[in-house]
Amino acid sequence: MGKTVFMFPGQGSQYIGMAKDFYDEYPEVREVFAKASEAAGFSVEKLCFEENDKLNITEYTQICMLAAEAAVYTAAVKEGLKCDYTAGLSLGEYGAVIASGAMSMEDAFKVIKHRGKLMQDAVPEGGAMAAILNLDPGVVAEVCKEVQDAGPDGDASGYSLPYVVSVANYNSPVQIVITGREDAVKKVSELCVERGARRAVPLKVSGPFHSALLKDAGEKLGEVLDSVTINKPGIPYLANVTADYVTDADQIKPLLTAQVSSSVKWQQTLERLIADGADLFIELGPGSTLSGFVRKLNSEVKTVSIDKLEDLRTYLRG
Repeated sequence: MGKTVFMFPGQGSQYIGMAKDFYDEYPEVREVFAKASEAAGFSVEKLCFEENDKLNITEYTQICMLAAEAAVYTAAVKEGLKCDYTAGLSLGEYGAVIASGAMSMEDAFKVIKHRGKLMQDAVPEGGAMAAILNLDPGVVAEVCKEVQDAGPDGDASGYSLPYVVSVANYNSPVQIVITGREDAVKKVSELCVERGARRAVPLKVSGPFHSALLKDAGEKLGEVLDSVTINKPGIPYLANVTADYVTDADQIKPLLTAQVSSSVKWQQTLERLIADGADLFIELGPGSTLSGFVRKLNSEVKTVSIDKLEDLRTYLRG
């Protein structure tokens, strides 16, 4: 018998109108948004459903994305969907924590509100990220180490940041995201193309997320995590930092604290799940990015993206 995974996406998939059809259909979803708005101190519904210029600002994106994911999850569970495992990419790990039963929605919204603010405030000038396409992940990691160890070329007096570059996300066999100081990211990008990458694409992000440059934000997040209740997961979820199962409440705070400044091992997470018998991956929330990563890794397993209410209805119809 196969196993089912609930997956939750990260930042970048947000859009105006996300989860609105679920909000209109389910009273339980309206309760989810009420909890998110109470934690946020502003109307999450307005930011998700009405045109605005804040949705793409990290401080606001994070709680809005988590609210949309929790909304779709709530509707899916109400309709009888169940999972054996759960996992989420970066911000989406908090969706997995909710689905695992390790944290209440109220506490998850409280934590993610602070996470978004801490990461926004910690974003240093001169940071960058880029996606490296079609190059072996080991080669990308080697180039990052080589460039960081060699230090900057020429005059670097224009930067106040340490010369740091590392892998931010192991997304799929054909997409690795790097993060760090802008000049170091540019140098790694150039070298990766020279060594066979199809291309390197600079990302439109506000800072070097999942790098050592955000370690202070992670430590401050740890203080917030001290203020919420964390339970033993009822459903196993896999942590971004280790690509391994979290089965004990005591593991969760240090893993979520480290996640802010560590590589996201998403490809390794998917490989572990498939090896353990997962053959149905259901993405809950905006977009279908994670489903695409699964298909690039293994075309044999089934993926389902539930972004809209009609997606859920189509799946239920079989």
